[in-house]
Amino acid sequence: MDQATRRSPPAIHARLSLLVDILERGLVERRRVVRLILLAALAGEHSLLIGPPGTAKSELARRLHAVFANARYFERLLTRFSVPEELFGPLSIKALEEDRYERHTAGFLPDAAVAFIDEVFKANSAILNALLTLLNEREFDNGSGRQRCPLISAIGATNEVPEDEVAEAFFDRFLLRVPVEPVSAAGFGRLLETDPRAGWATPSAELRLNAEDLATLSNMAACVSLPADVATVLCELRAHFATEQIYVSDRRWVKAVWLLRVAAACEGRDAVALWDVLLLPCCTAPDAPRQAAVGDWLQARLGVRAALSPPRLTRVVEAFEAQLDAEHKANDLDYDESGRLRFTASELAGEIGDAKGGAGALRMSYNRQRRYGAGHIAARTSQVDELLVRIDGYAEELSAHRNSLAAYRACSLWLDAGLAAGVDANLAAVDAVLTSLRQRAEAARDGYSRLPPLPAAEDKGEVPEPVSHPGLEGE
Repeated sequence: MDQATRRSPPAIHARLSLLVDILERGLVERRRVVRLILLAALAGEHSLLIGPPGTAKSELARRLHAVFANARYFERLLTRFSVPEELFGPLSIKALEEDRYERHTAGFLPDAAVAFIDEVFKANSAILNALLTLLNEREFDNGSGRQRCPLISAIGATNEVPEDEVAEAFFDRFLLRVPVEPVSAAGFGRLLETDPRAGWATPSAELRLNAEDLATLSNMAACVSLPADVATVLCELRAHFATEQIYVSDRRWVKAVWLLRVAAACEGRDAVALWDVLLLPCCTAPDAPRQAAVGDWLQARLGVRAALSPPRLTRVVEAFEAQLDAEHKANDLDYDESGRLRFTASELAGEIGDAKGGAGALRMSYNRQRRYGAGHIAARTSQVDELLVRIDGYAEELSAHRNSLAAYRACSLWLDAGLAAGVDANLAAVDAVLTSLRQRAEAARDGYSRLPPLPAAEDKGEVPEPVSHPGLEGE
């Protein structure tokens, strides 16, 4: 099914499981953010934390830095008065004496493996333009040459994203845009119990990830396949974005799929799972409301085939019910060449109450329920039987999806628990609808089997046209 085949988990999987537990310690309601920024770093991508001050954004970045062995850390708060020297280092006096425009980058951003840049959009366009190359290509223009940078991941933080051309280009360099909200009312009590003096125990040297670990993980991710059902969801989501006028660049789609492959590799899988796409809202939509809309779309779509969706199946069952009602109510009228009803002697005796009614009254009061041949009844019940088989097959498919999702939820490092619960609730609701539709289809079948039969002598073996309904094309 959609759950990808699982290989023997490498040692890195066990270490990552321990690392995420350590990263979350002492933080309230930051599980999702911790895991997303770690996954982005493992994929070699950058994260943007969007939220008000005092929501542990800088603490999250410092903790992420502790995951990597021998990694230099750089942190800076930017303002509209910030100058390039604050990020990239001071100019080299010696180089200036030799007519070269170079900077001393040691200890600054071009020398860092993990960086946290607070209020990143407060910087001027000159700084943002220099950051574009550094974030995307891991290179820094230093004098007449380019300096290779060891950057694993940069974490930006902002209260809001300004809408201008430079800001949009810079915004697109952050694959993950993660809203960070203040602690909820439910978690506020736990927040009050935290000790601000308590330090955080960093991961041991044995747990930290080095360059070899990252290279191994990257090689594993390169071997992870993208199944057809996952690719179909991505295509449908892209079409959905087109209708909603949400632009997602080709570069972002490629990077998002790489993130899914890394997520699978971290868990020892050789293929992206259908449920991995629950990571996509933060990769594709720019802000919390639109991410929530993407999440809603995924919750309603994952595990549900459009050709067998409840609304479509409901229309099919309704078509059978309407046809059954019409056939039960149909009159069996037999007209002669002149347009008058034919009656047998017995029918006339039953219809005539007194002699004053006349032939016209007989035509108005005549009513006999239509009767149906064995071929007609068999054709109707057979068609409903085919529908029941399809409903049962779809119910089995839904059950397999729910089991797959449950297994995924039990072991996934990255899953958004809220989105997963929403998907499961939707699958359960679809299953309930299928149960109801099956009962209605069974009732329709029973009704067809009870249609008034023609006497064998009058049965000409006629078979009706199939009941017209929307069909199950694309199944």
